[in-house]
Amino acid sequence: MTPPADVESAVADAHRRGWALVLAATARVARDLDLAEECVQEAYAGALTSWVRDGIPDSPEAWLITAARRRAMDAVRREQTFRSKLPLLVEPGETEDEVAIDEPAAVEPEDVVPDERLRLIFMCCHPALAQEAQLALTLRLVCGVTTADVARALLVSEPTMAARMTRAKKKISVARIPFRLPEQAELPDRLRAVLGVIHLLFTAGHTAPSGASLVRTDLVDQSLRLTRTLRELMPDEREVRGLLALLLVTDARRATRVDADGRLLRLEEQDRSLWDRSAMSEAHDLIVDGLRGGRPGRYVLQAAIASLYAEAPSYDQTDWPQIVTLYDELLSVWPSPVVALNRTVAVSMVSGPARALEEVTELEKDGWLARYQYLPAIKADLLHRLGRWEEAAIAYRRALELTGNDAEREFLAERLAGPHRA
Repeated sequence: MTPPADVESAVADAHRRGWALVLAATARVARDLDLAEECVQEAYAGALTSWVRDGIPDSPEAWLITAARRRAMDAVRREQTFRSKLPLLVEPGETEDEVAIDEPAAVEPEDVVPDERLRLIFMCCHPALAQEAQLALTLRLVCGVTTADVARALLVSEPTMAARMTRAKKKISVARIPFRLPEQAELPDRLRAVLGVIHLLFTAGHTAPSGASLVRTDLVDQSLRLTRTLRELMPDEREVRGLLALLLVTDARRATRVDADGRLLRLEEQDRSLWDRSAMSEAHDLIVDGLRGGRPGRYVLQAAIASLYAEAPSYDQTDWPQIVTLYDELLSVWPSPVVALNRTVAVSMVSGPARALEEVTELEKDGWLARYQYLPAIKADLLHRLGRWEEAAIAYRRALELTGNDAEREFLAERLAGPHRA
């Protein structure tokens, strides 16, 4: 007998590390996202009792995959049995077409997309689905991000996000969207959505939308591995190299983003000597390569901006005018309000906080970032720098309302408690 507490800990760890792999493997058998998710959930629930009785397996993920796939195969067999007997229930005069049984999908080749999770991401990023539905489904089902955190990442309410995912899964079923690997020629058409999913996955790991820790290393590491696999699969795609560079240079600061007590450290407070120079060097080479041969895309430009932050000798010596220029170019290829908001930070260093505050106020008016916690946080910082303490406090409170990560909440609470001293 294994102590239940040990089993619960092992199952929780297996869920955090292996959910995506278990679901991806099960989905290939079930060929239905709802069924696959249900079978995986049952497998994890079954582990809580089986592992107490039989012990924690050497490979929890392999055990869970086997258990979930067996459940999926049983469900598929039951469905096939029902369908095989369906003609016995047909009234005379019905046509054969009306009771036709779908042939099981052919087994797809294994070598088009070599990684199980990356394979499922390409499957979920079907062009028949709206891009936001592609992103939401993949983050939730493939990457194991909670519905609440997916909602935060896409700046909508949790009920709205849950409803959208339900509709997307229903569309996959009703429209009979084939649950298969895309052909090699189809991969480029799905690349934009796949890159967006991996970037959002990294973002959810770099700064966890909720929880006690600032960073979810499992999501960060998974996104890096997926991007490297994608680069091997599509080595000539500049935006794949750009995304890898962006992830590498951003993650290079991982060890310095909080202090020994878990307190969030701002960029200017971090010890740059501890940043991962190997990752920064690899990113630099990828960026230089990505800037050659035509107009760069959004990920190459984002990586170039992040690299300028990272390569500066100090925060004050950052090349702020060049960062503003790169943001202007980024906005021309990706006119995102989040990009416009991030640009205001550099604008405040070039043209002063008053000018940056004007731009933040304009972004605030259109409502697109109403649920984005970094808008009031940036606004509060600008107001604080202008000595407008009472207005800054209001903005800090709004940022706190929207923030679910404990480390960020503690940082904001400290600023709110004494903005004139911060």
